[in-house]
Amino acid sequence: MNFFSTTKTLGILGGGQLGKMLLYSTRKWDIKTKVLDPSESAPCRLATDIFVQGDLTDFQTVYDFGKDVDVLTIEIEKVNVNALEKLQQEGVTVYPQPQILKTIQNKCLQKKFYQDNNIPSASFEEFDSINALKEKVLKGDLSYPFVWKSAEMGYDGYGVSIVRSNKELEELNPGHCLIEEIVKFKKELSVIVCRRPQGEMVNYPVVESEFHPIANQVEYVLCPARISTKAAKNAVEIALKTAEAYGQIGLLAVELFLISDEEILVNEVAPRPHNSGHFTMEASYTCQFEQHLRAILDLPLGKTDSKTAGVMVNLVGADGYAGPVNYKNIDQILAIDGVIPHIYGKKETRPFRKMGHVTVINPELSIARRIAEKVKDILLVIAK
Repeated sequence: MNFFSTTKTLGILGGGQLGKMLLYSTRKWDIKTKVLDPSESAPCRLATDIFVQGDLTDFQTVYDFGKDVDVLTIEIEKVNVNALEKLQQEGVTVYPQPQILKTIQNKCLQKKFYQDNNIPSASFEEFDSINALKEKVLKGDLSYPFVWKSAEMGYDGYGVSIVRSNKELEELNPGHCLIEEIVKFKKELSVIVCRRPQGEMVNYPVVESEFHPIANQVEYVLCPARISTKAAKNAVEIALKTAEAYGQIGLLAVELFLISDEEILVNEVAPRPHNSGHFTMEASYTCQFEQHLRAILDLPLGKTDSKTAGVMVNLVGADGYAGPVNYKNIDQILAIDGVIPHIYGKKETRPFRKMGHVTVINPELSIARRIAEKVKDILLVIAK
């Protein structure tokens, strides 16, 4: 299917920063695009050929949007899967496949999938409601602490809490949920796998994530991960097994817990370009966004090796600031060698909102990590 300088259209559900960065590659290859997003000021708006404002979870909106595209993909999981199933039945190519997306959207279904496919993951228990969970705690059949996850609509630390007391239990959102044992892990890792319809599959190197202690958001992503060769091999094997089990076309980010060199658990997966792959834009032979395009258009997959070590620094709104954004001291970080900022185009900041990222590249990972911390201290995302 030839999309290069033709009238064929690639549809993208979601117009946020991931979509914007995906459009870097569609522009490079002159691929016609159409984007749906609820916000009139979505970052994708200026870079796509056709922009449609609308609700990603509304059946009719998604169905109407997708009827005249040739291939439809996503940059966010929170979309109407029933509409995607109907579009697929009517001949639209949809990647990731709707049935896979339906499993991944629901954390309970996702955990059961790991059980059914012998993929190592933390033990869990499912609850139809928060009241059922409270009742078990009240009876003394469940003790603190434990990890609570909302079955649906959780992302970027939202819908996930460590519960240590009755007070924290009362603060949880109602509805379908699960609890997991608290896993004592050494590091949080991620492996991005990509698969095309013909079956070709590649993976990027294992990366290591460091999280903000309050917001539960990634602060830094380091490539390569600072782990043993044996641990890296095991992490890749588990990620490839997970991707094979899903059979998904396109990118699949597999988030992992490193317990030991021999024991690695799958935490969650994301069926799209991912925060843990942003470093690939400068540090890899093929960036994750181009790779996703190659896969969903059934083109040969690109080389995933790194050209250099890289660290991604997440830029989020500073705590205590809300309003028109101001990237304070950005001129100072631009004076540092190997520092490349990406600004997402969101005009309003608020505490911990993702506003951009910075890639730091250097032949030595330890030096890149030190520069990344310097960047974090200098560049402030505040309000004007």
